[in-house]
Amino acid sequence: MRYFIEIAYNGKNYFGWQRQPDQISVQQVLEETLSTLLREDLKITGAGRTDAGVHSKQLFAHFDFNEIENTEDLVFRMNSFLPKDISVKNIFEVKDDAHARFDAVEREYEYIISLKKDPFLQDFAFQINNKPNVDLMNEAAKILLHYKNFQCFSRSKTDVKTYNCTIVKAYWETQNNTIIFTIAADRFLRNMVRAIVGTLLNVGYGKTSLEEFQNILVSRSREEAGPSAPAHGLYLTKVIYPNNINL
Repeated sequence: MRYFIEIAYNGKNYFGWQRQPDQISVQQVLEETLSTLLREDLKITGAGRTDAGVHSKQLFAHFDFNEIENTEDLVFRMNSFLPKDISVKNIFEVKDDAHARFDAVEREYEYIISLKKDPFLQDFAFQINNKPNVDLMNEAAKILLHYKNFQCFSRSKTDVKTYNCTIVKAYWETQNNTIIFTIAADRFLRNMVRAIVGTLLNVGYGKTSLEEFQNILVSRSREEAGPSAPAHGLYLTKVIYPNNINL
C-alpha cells in the first residue's frame, strides 16, 4: 500500500530535504523515525528538494508499507519521536501509483523580508534596513508570467532536462513591518526562488531597470541575474495534487 505523509519543518538545522552523505537532512530524520516505529527499512520520496536552511509549511512525501491500522496513532507517535523542528500533520492512503513528486501540479513558495530588527524573525526572515520600491518589484514580478525558460535563475551546475517552468502567480505584499513575495508554478529549478527574490530586490533598489530585468530573462545567464537571497527567509507553503490520487 502507498501512503502520503504531510509534514512541516524549520529548516535551520538541516542541510535541506534530500539525504546527504555527511550532513543531516529532513528526509534522513523522517526515514529513520518511520523505519523505527514500523520496524521496517523504509524509503520516503518527497515532492521536491528544499535547499539547506529553507523552511516548509507543507510538504508531501510518499512511502510504501503493507498496512497501517491506525494512521492517527502513527502521526502521534512520530511527532513524539521527531525533533521539535519537524512535525507530521497527516498520513493517508493513496492509489498505488500516486507519486509525491511527479503527480504534484503546483507548488507555492513565500519569501519573507523584515524591514526592521525583530528577534522573533531572526531565523525566519531576511532583514533589510532600507525598504525597496515594492510597486516596481511587482511590475517586474508580472514579467515572469510571460516567460517559460528560467535558466537565468537556476543554479549553474544543475542536471535538469529542461529549464521551463509555468509560473501562475508572482507578487509582493506589505504586511506590517514585512514584505512577502508569493510565487507559484508547476515546478521550480534549484535556487530559483531565491535568485528571483535577489534580482527583484535589485529592481526595487533601482540597480536594475524593468527593461534590464527582461533582458536578464532573455539572456538565460545566471551571471546576469542578481545574487540569491538568504535561505532562511524562504518557505515552501503549498503543494497541490489532482483529486484522482486519492482512493
